[in-house]
Amino acid sequence: MLLLYNTAIRIYYVIIWIFSFFNKKAKLWISGRNKQSFIRQKDAIWFHFSSLGEFEQGRPVLEAMRQNYPENKIVITFFSPSGYEVRKNTILADAVYYLPLDTARNAKEFLDFIQPKLVIFTKYEYWYNFFKEMYRRDIPLYIISGIFRPGQIFFKWYGGLHRKMLGFVTWFFVQDDKSKQLLKKLGKEQVTVSGDTRFDRVWENSFAPKELPNIAAFKNGQKVFVAGSTWPEDEYLLAELITEYSGWKFIIAPHEIDNDQLDRLMELLPTKSSARYSIISNLNGNFNNLRVLVIDNIGMLSSLYQYGEIAYIGGGFGAGIHNTLEAAAFGLPVIFGPNYARFKEANELVALRAGFSINNAEQLSEIMNTLVNDAAFYSAANKKILAYVQEHTGATNSILNHIEKK
Repeated sequence: MLLLYNTAIRIYYVIIWIFSFFNKKAKLWISGRNKQSFIRQKDAIWFHFSSLGEFEQGRPVLEAMRQNYPENKIVITFFSPSGYEVRKNTILADAVYYLPLDTARNAKEFLDFIQPKLVIFTKYEYWYNFFKEMYRRDIPLYIISGIFRPGQIFFKWYGGLHRKMLGFVTWFFVQDDKSKQLLKKLGKEQVTVSGDTRFDRVWENSFAPKELPNIAAFKNGQKVFVAGSTWPEDEYLLAELITEYSGWKFIIAPHEIDNDQLDRLMELLPTKSSARYSIISNLNGNFNNLRVLVIDNIGMLSSLYQYGEIAYIGGGFGAGIHNTLEAAAFGLPVIFGPNYARFKEANELVALRAGFSINNAEQLSEIMNTLVNDAAFYSAANKKILAYVQEHTGATNSILNHIEKK
C-alpha cells in the first residue's frame, strides 16, 4: 500500500505539472514549490493549512500560540496557492511556505530545517511521510477542528495505510461526538471533542470587523443582500432576484475572480447600475445609481457581511457550499443551494430555521419574500443564528489548555 501511495503522490505531481502550462493555479502550485528555500529554525511551532479557508479556521489557535510562545518561531505551510498567495506575508508567521510534496526525503529535509517543537494541522490534511517522520522524531502532532464521517477512506476496508496515519497523531481535537466515536472504533482514544475553531474566529471578527468606507457609502442606509463565494449556477439565480427586488442593493463576491469569470458575471447584471469594486473609487462617493457591486478581489468577504441583512452562500449547486459562519456571526439568515449535507453547521442552521436551502430561482424568491416581508420571521432567524454561533465558541481555549498541560 505504501508503494502505491508514494507512486500516486508522484503521479499527482506530474498531472499538476502538465496542467501548469495552461492553468494559473497549477502553475503557482509548481513554481511556488520549485522556487522556495527554507530558513533553518529551532523549536519552531509549525502550522499547516490546506488553503485559505483552513487558515481562517485555525487562526484563533495560531494567534494564541503566537502570543503565548513569543520565543518560538512560527512556520506556516499551505498546500494550495489560494492560501499561500493571500497569506504569504502574514505577520502571524516568521516563515510561510508551500508544503513540499509528501515524499520521505522531503519530509526529512523539511523537518531538519524547521526542527519543530510541535505541529498543528487543521481539519482534513493527512500526509503519510510527514506524519511518519514526525512520529519517528517524537514531535507532537495535533489535529484541530477535525471531523470524521463513515464514508472517509479511514473507515473503508482498503484504508489500512490511512488508518496507520491516524496512529501517528498525538491528539485529535474534533468538532463533534460522532467523530470521536468513529475514531474510538479504530482504537484511537487520544480524542477531545473541542468543537470547531471557526466559531471563535467568526465571533471575534463580528465584534471588530474591518471597516470598508466605500461599502458603507454604497449601502447608504439601504437594505443589502450579500452573496459570498458564488459560482455561475448561483449567479444565474441571483440575476433574477436582482431584477425582482429593485428596492434592495446587492453585493456579489464570486469564488473565482479571473477576468473571464468577472466579464461573464457582469453580462448577467443590470448594465447601468452594476460595477466592479475596483472602479468605484472613480465615482467619488456618488453611488446613488449603483445597485449591484461585484467584488473583484480576495480577502474582503468576512468583513462585507457586516453591511448586509440577508446572505447567500455559493457552491451549493456544485461540490458543496462555502463558509456559512462568517455571515451567521453577524446575524444574517443564510440561503444556499441543495448540496449541503456534508456541512454540519448548515444542517444545524436548516433545522433551526435560520438557514434555508433552495433548489431553483422560484424557491430563492419565496424565501427572500418571507424574510423581507415577515418581520417576526426575520427577527426569529436573526436571533437563532446569533445564539447558535455564540453557543459553539470555546474550541480554542479547549485546545490551548490541553497543549499547555503537556
